[in-house]
Amino acid sequence: MDLDRIRIGSAPDSWGVWFPDDPQQTPWQRFLDEVAEAGYHWIELGPYGYLPTDPARLRDELEGRRLTVSAGTVFTALHRGPAVWDATWEHVAKVASLTAAMGARHLVVIPEFWRDPVTGERTDPEQLSPHQFRDLAEGTERLGREVRERYGLTVVVHPHADTHLATEEHVTRFLDATDPAAVSLCLDTGHYAYCGGDSVRLIKTYGERLGYLHLKQVDPAILAEVRRDGTPFGPAVASGVMCEPPRGVPDLPPVLAAAQGLGVDLFAIVEQDMYPCPPDQPLPIATRTRRYLRSCGA
Repeated sequence: MDLDRIRIGSAPDSWGVWFPDDPQQTPWQRFLDEVAEAGYHWIELGPYGYLPTDPARLRDELEGRRLTVSAGTVFTALHRGPAVWDATWEHVAKVASLTAAMGARHLVVIPEFWRDPVTGERTDPEQLSPHQFRDLAEGTERLGREVRERYGLTVVVHPHADTHLATEEHVTRFLDATDPAAVSLCLDTGHYAYCGGDSVRLIKTYGERLGYLHLKQVDPAILAEVRRDGTPFGPAVASGVMCEPPRGVPDLPPVLAAAQGLGVDLFAIVEQDMYPCPPDQPLPIATRTRRYLRSCGA
């Protein structure tokens, strides 16, 4: 199948990058060199401050490697209500400004974890109260409208393991409660499978809300152990729960075919969570993954 509506890219996450600055992570220059070498032309910014935040410098670095930004990313805790709005917007505005300056059109918004992704320490109740859910939905709508108005970006909300937006029930409830004109969906196939969801069914049911894709797979055997033991997301990643395609689930060709069938242009950004990872591990995986996706028609 010719997936001519799907634009493939990658992200710092596939090089083991979770934080703006961490000695365990791949230096940003090496990431840019290697993501281009692996055959990708689209990238995400990753955590704000990992790549240069001066637009002119970043543009030069990208142009020299024939790379273009597809999106920026922010974490938000909008379920905590209006009291967190000012601090949230201060951070979002920085990321959105840089994202727009790079010519991108999307801002990926990830809800805050309810337990620390590295230590597993519980920082919030696992389930939201009705009032907290309303704050999450209304706050995200407000964010979507203001980001579009001020920066011309579309907010795409990313369901994520160990957050309050993770399972099929969470996602469908959230989509039903939010305005499609303000809030679109970033479907991460790996996180959705990790939390028991069916990506193809979600695309076929809520396709008009899909604005962005992250391509990722989970190892079913490791996932079963993670679920059995209640392992937090960080240690689960360290155990290899997110794996190289096509070794895991979901099967990506049906996902890509369903997305192509929507008849709209979509970014599909490869993300294989690998924090921490040896410095020489990401490039061969990224190269093989790009080759695999080409064999799928993307």
